[in-house]
Amino acid sequence: MAGTSLTPVAQAEDGYDLWLRYPQADAPRSSGISAHATAIIATGNSPTLTIATRELQHGIAGMTGAKPALSATVQQGALLLATPASSLALPVKTDGLGDEGYAIRSTMVDGKAVTLIAANSDIGLLHGAYHWLRLAQSGESLDNLDIRSAPKIGLRLLNHWDNLNGTVERGYAGQSIWDWWRLPDWKGPRYSDYARANASIGINGTVLNNVNAKADSLTAPYIAKAAALADVFRPYGIKVYLSVKWTAPMELDGLKTADPLDPQVAAWWKAKADEIYKAIPDFGGFLVKANSEGQPGPQDYNRTHADGANMLASAVKPHGGIVMWRAFVYAHDNPDDRAKQAYSDFKPLDGKFADNVIVQVKNGAIDFQPREPFHPLFGAMPKTPLMMEFQITKEYLGQSTHLTYLGPLFEETLDADTYAKGKGSTVAKVIDGSLEGHKLTGIAGVANIGVDRDWSGSIFNQADWYAFGRLAWDTSLSADAIAKEWAEMTFSPDAKVVQPVVKMMMGSREAAVDYMTPLGLAHVMDTGHHYGPGPWVSDLARPEWNPVYYHKADANGIGFDRTKSGSDAVGQYAPPLAKLLASAKTTPERELLWFHHLPWDYRLKSGDNLWDGLVRHYDNGVRYVADMQTTWASLKPYVDADRFAETEAFLTIQHREAQWWRDASIAYFQSVSKRPLPAGSAAPAHDLNWYKALKFPYAPGHN
Repeated sequence: MAGTSLTPVAQAEDGYDLWLRYPQADAPRSSGISAHATAIIATGNSPTLTIATRELQHGIAGMTGAKPALSATVQQGALLLATPASSLALPVKTDGLGDEGYAIRSTMVDGKAVTLIAANSDIGLLHGAYHWLRLAQSGESLDNLDIRSAPKIGLRLLNHWDNLNGTVERGYAGQSIWDWWRLPDWKGPRYSDYARANASIGINGTVLNNVNAKADSLTAPYIAKAAALADVFRPYGIKVYLSVKWTAPMELDGLKTADPLDPQVAAWWKAKADEIYKAIPDFGGFLVKANSEGQPGPQDYNRTHADGANMLASAVKPHGGIVMWRAFVYAHDNPDDRAKQAYSDFKPLDGKFADNVIVQVKNGAIDFQPREPFHPLFGAMPKTPLMMEFQITKEYLGQSTHLTYLGPLFEETLDADTYAKGKGSTVAKVIDGSLEGHKLTGIAGVANIGVDRDWSGSIFNQADWYAFGRLAWDTSLSADAIAKEWAEMTFSPDAKVVQPVVKMMMGSREAAVDYMTPLGLAHVMDTGHHYGPGPWVSDLARPEWNPVYYHKADANGIGFDRTKSGSDAVGQYAPPLAKLLASAKTTPERELLWFHHLPWDYRLKSGDNLWDGLVRHYDNGVRYVADMQTTWASLKPYVDADRFAETEAFLTIQHREAQWWRDASIAYFQSVSKRPLPAGSAAPAHDLNWYKALKFPYAPGHN
């Protein structure tokens, strides 16, 4: 992807251009684009509008070989960008589009046929320009356009788990792109390229630093560095936010306490907020991880999460800032079920948070597993805005080398029905505010971005960043349609490429569930680095750190009993759903062992007993990866050599590791169940002790 200078598209296909490649189109499509972009007319000259017009010129030049001129007068076939503030009488209404939405219409202006991109702000025009370019790249018809689009969720953020020393926690694409050492003076082109990519999919905010924050992030030198990035991002409609450490007042200025009800603590945070906003007038606010995984927080002073969040909210409110308070909490007191703790801590606080606080809840109650039921807090806090937290970086889903498209995971969660106000009360309606009428709405994705040339550690990992942005803008989009868009722009709009690529992508996450955590198993990864299987681990200090805690396999069966006879976690869901989940027969089989401890002879819908069915899922996962290898090999004539070779190599790694997952898991569970393998399933390649002996002290992404 070219920097702000928008140089011609590079010939090398190393993945840097992401989905903004703008390759030469075939002759009919090229002429069609040219006919609808004879010139570009922009009714203004803001930095944002300059970016929009230059992006259109760059994209059209790449696809057609001819750069359209900028014009001050309306011309036949022109692209016209305008807001209601312009002198033109716009033949389109912008009501309901808000500050970021847009309309695109084939229409007449001053007697000339034009393509009008209209919005209430220049940021909206930028978003509309990217939508038009997406249509052009994807080979869609540019005739008779009539499009209206506005984001359904207000805050659409990336959370960077980037550290001040340049490392990235759970990062699998190299070091952090933030060069803190050289900031604020050196602002390299990658920062504007980052902003450009995010703006193209509607992301409007970025949390610069790890939720496991260092207090140093709030010192004057680092505020200046954050301000430099904010200056780059601002014309793209992207605000910066900072994660904060709860004990920063003690660490930075020697306060004796971090008690949120202590007036000196509140005064410190107010002064710190004033200092930040002086440097960054449009600073978004704070993200907080507190009283979780050893992080300090208000509970250390016998205060609630609401006490802590509201104190910070008071500090940023005069500036229009917000506080995002994470609900990811689990502590040393080891409740009977880690999955219940966030609900137990936060449900009683519903309605007690300030109006500029939004509680950020992970998609599931454990920790970004290949599959989890939706978090029970969604639908359980009607008086409190809740913000979704997805993980784009694939800590538990093969990290950088496995092709496991996350669109279906995101879609599955957003479409899940909470039954909070009857059938149809989806998670999407909770987080977009429509279920309870909240105006403060948000969604966050833990970024998978690093300094690798391809940004995300692999070409296909880029699709997860793309899918997050598109669904954050419009939760009603399908993962399949998004995969198609991405494949068309990343490789080619040719159906002989797009169809097999999309087919690979759409089954890939389910395949990973099969070879890692079938039938509702969870957290059976090796501990610490979370790379590879470790279902046997049982000797760590805290029970919930051990995989055996989650699967509870024994000679009699397997699974975590979360019904009334066990932890009763099902009771945290709305009664109609809780009733369904209380019975193994009415629990979706994909979540069976999440909610139930069942005997090995339990009969699945396929007719297999549980043991045989479990093994067949492992087999199916490995088989799907082998099929992806065959499909990808068939695409060699249509994909550039570098990106083909990288993906081919990564699929080889994935197949080897899927087989390892399958064999190691079966070896362990067979040692417990004492069951023979079903007919047609091969024995593991090694004995259990061989798998247990594998060590990976230098696996990436683990601090």
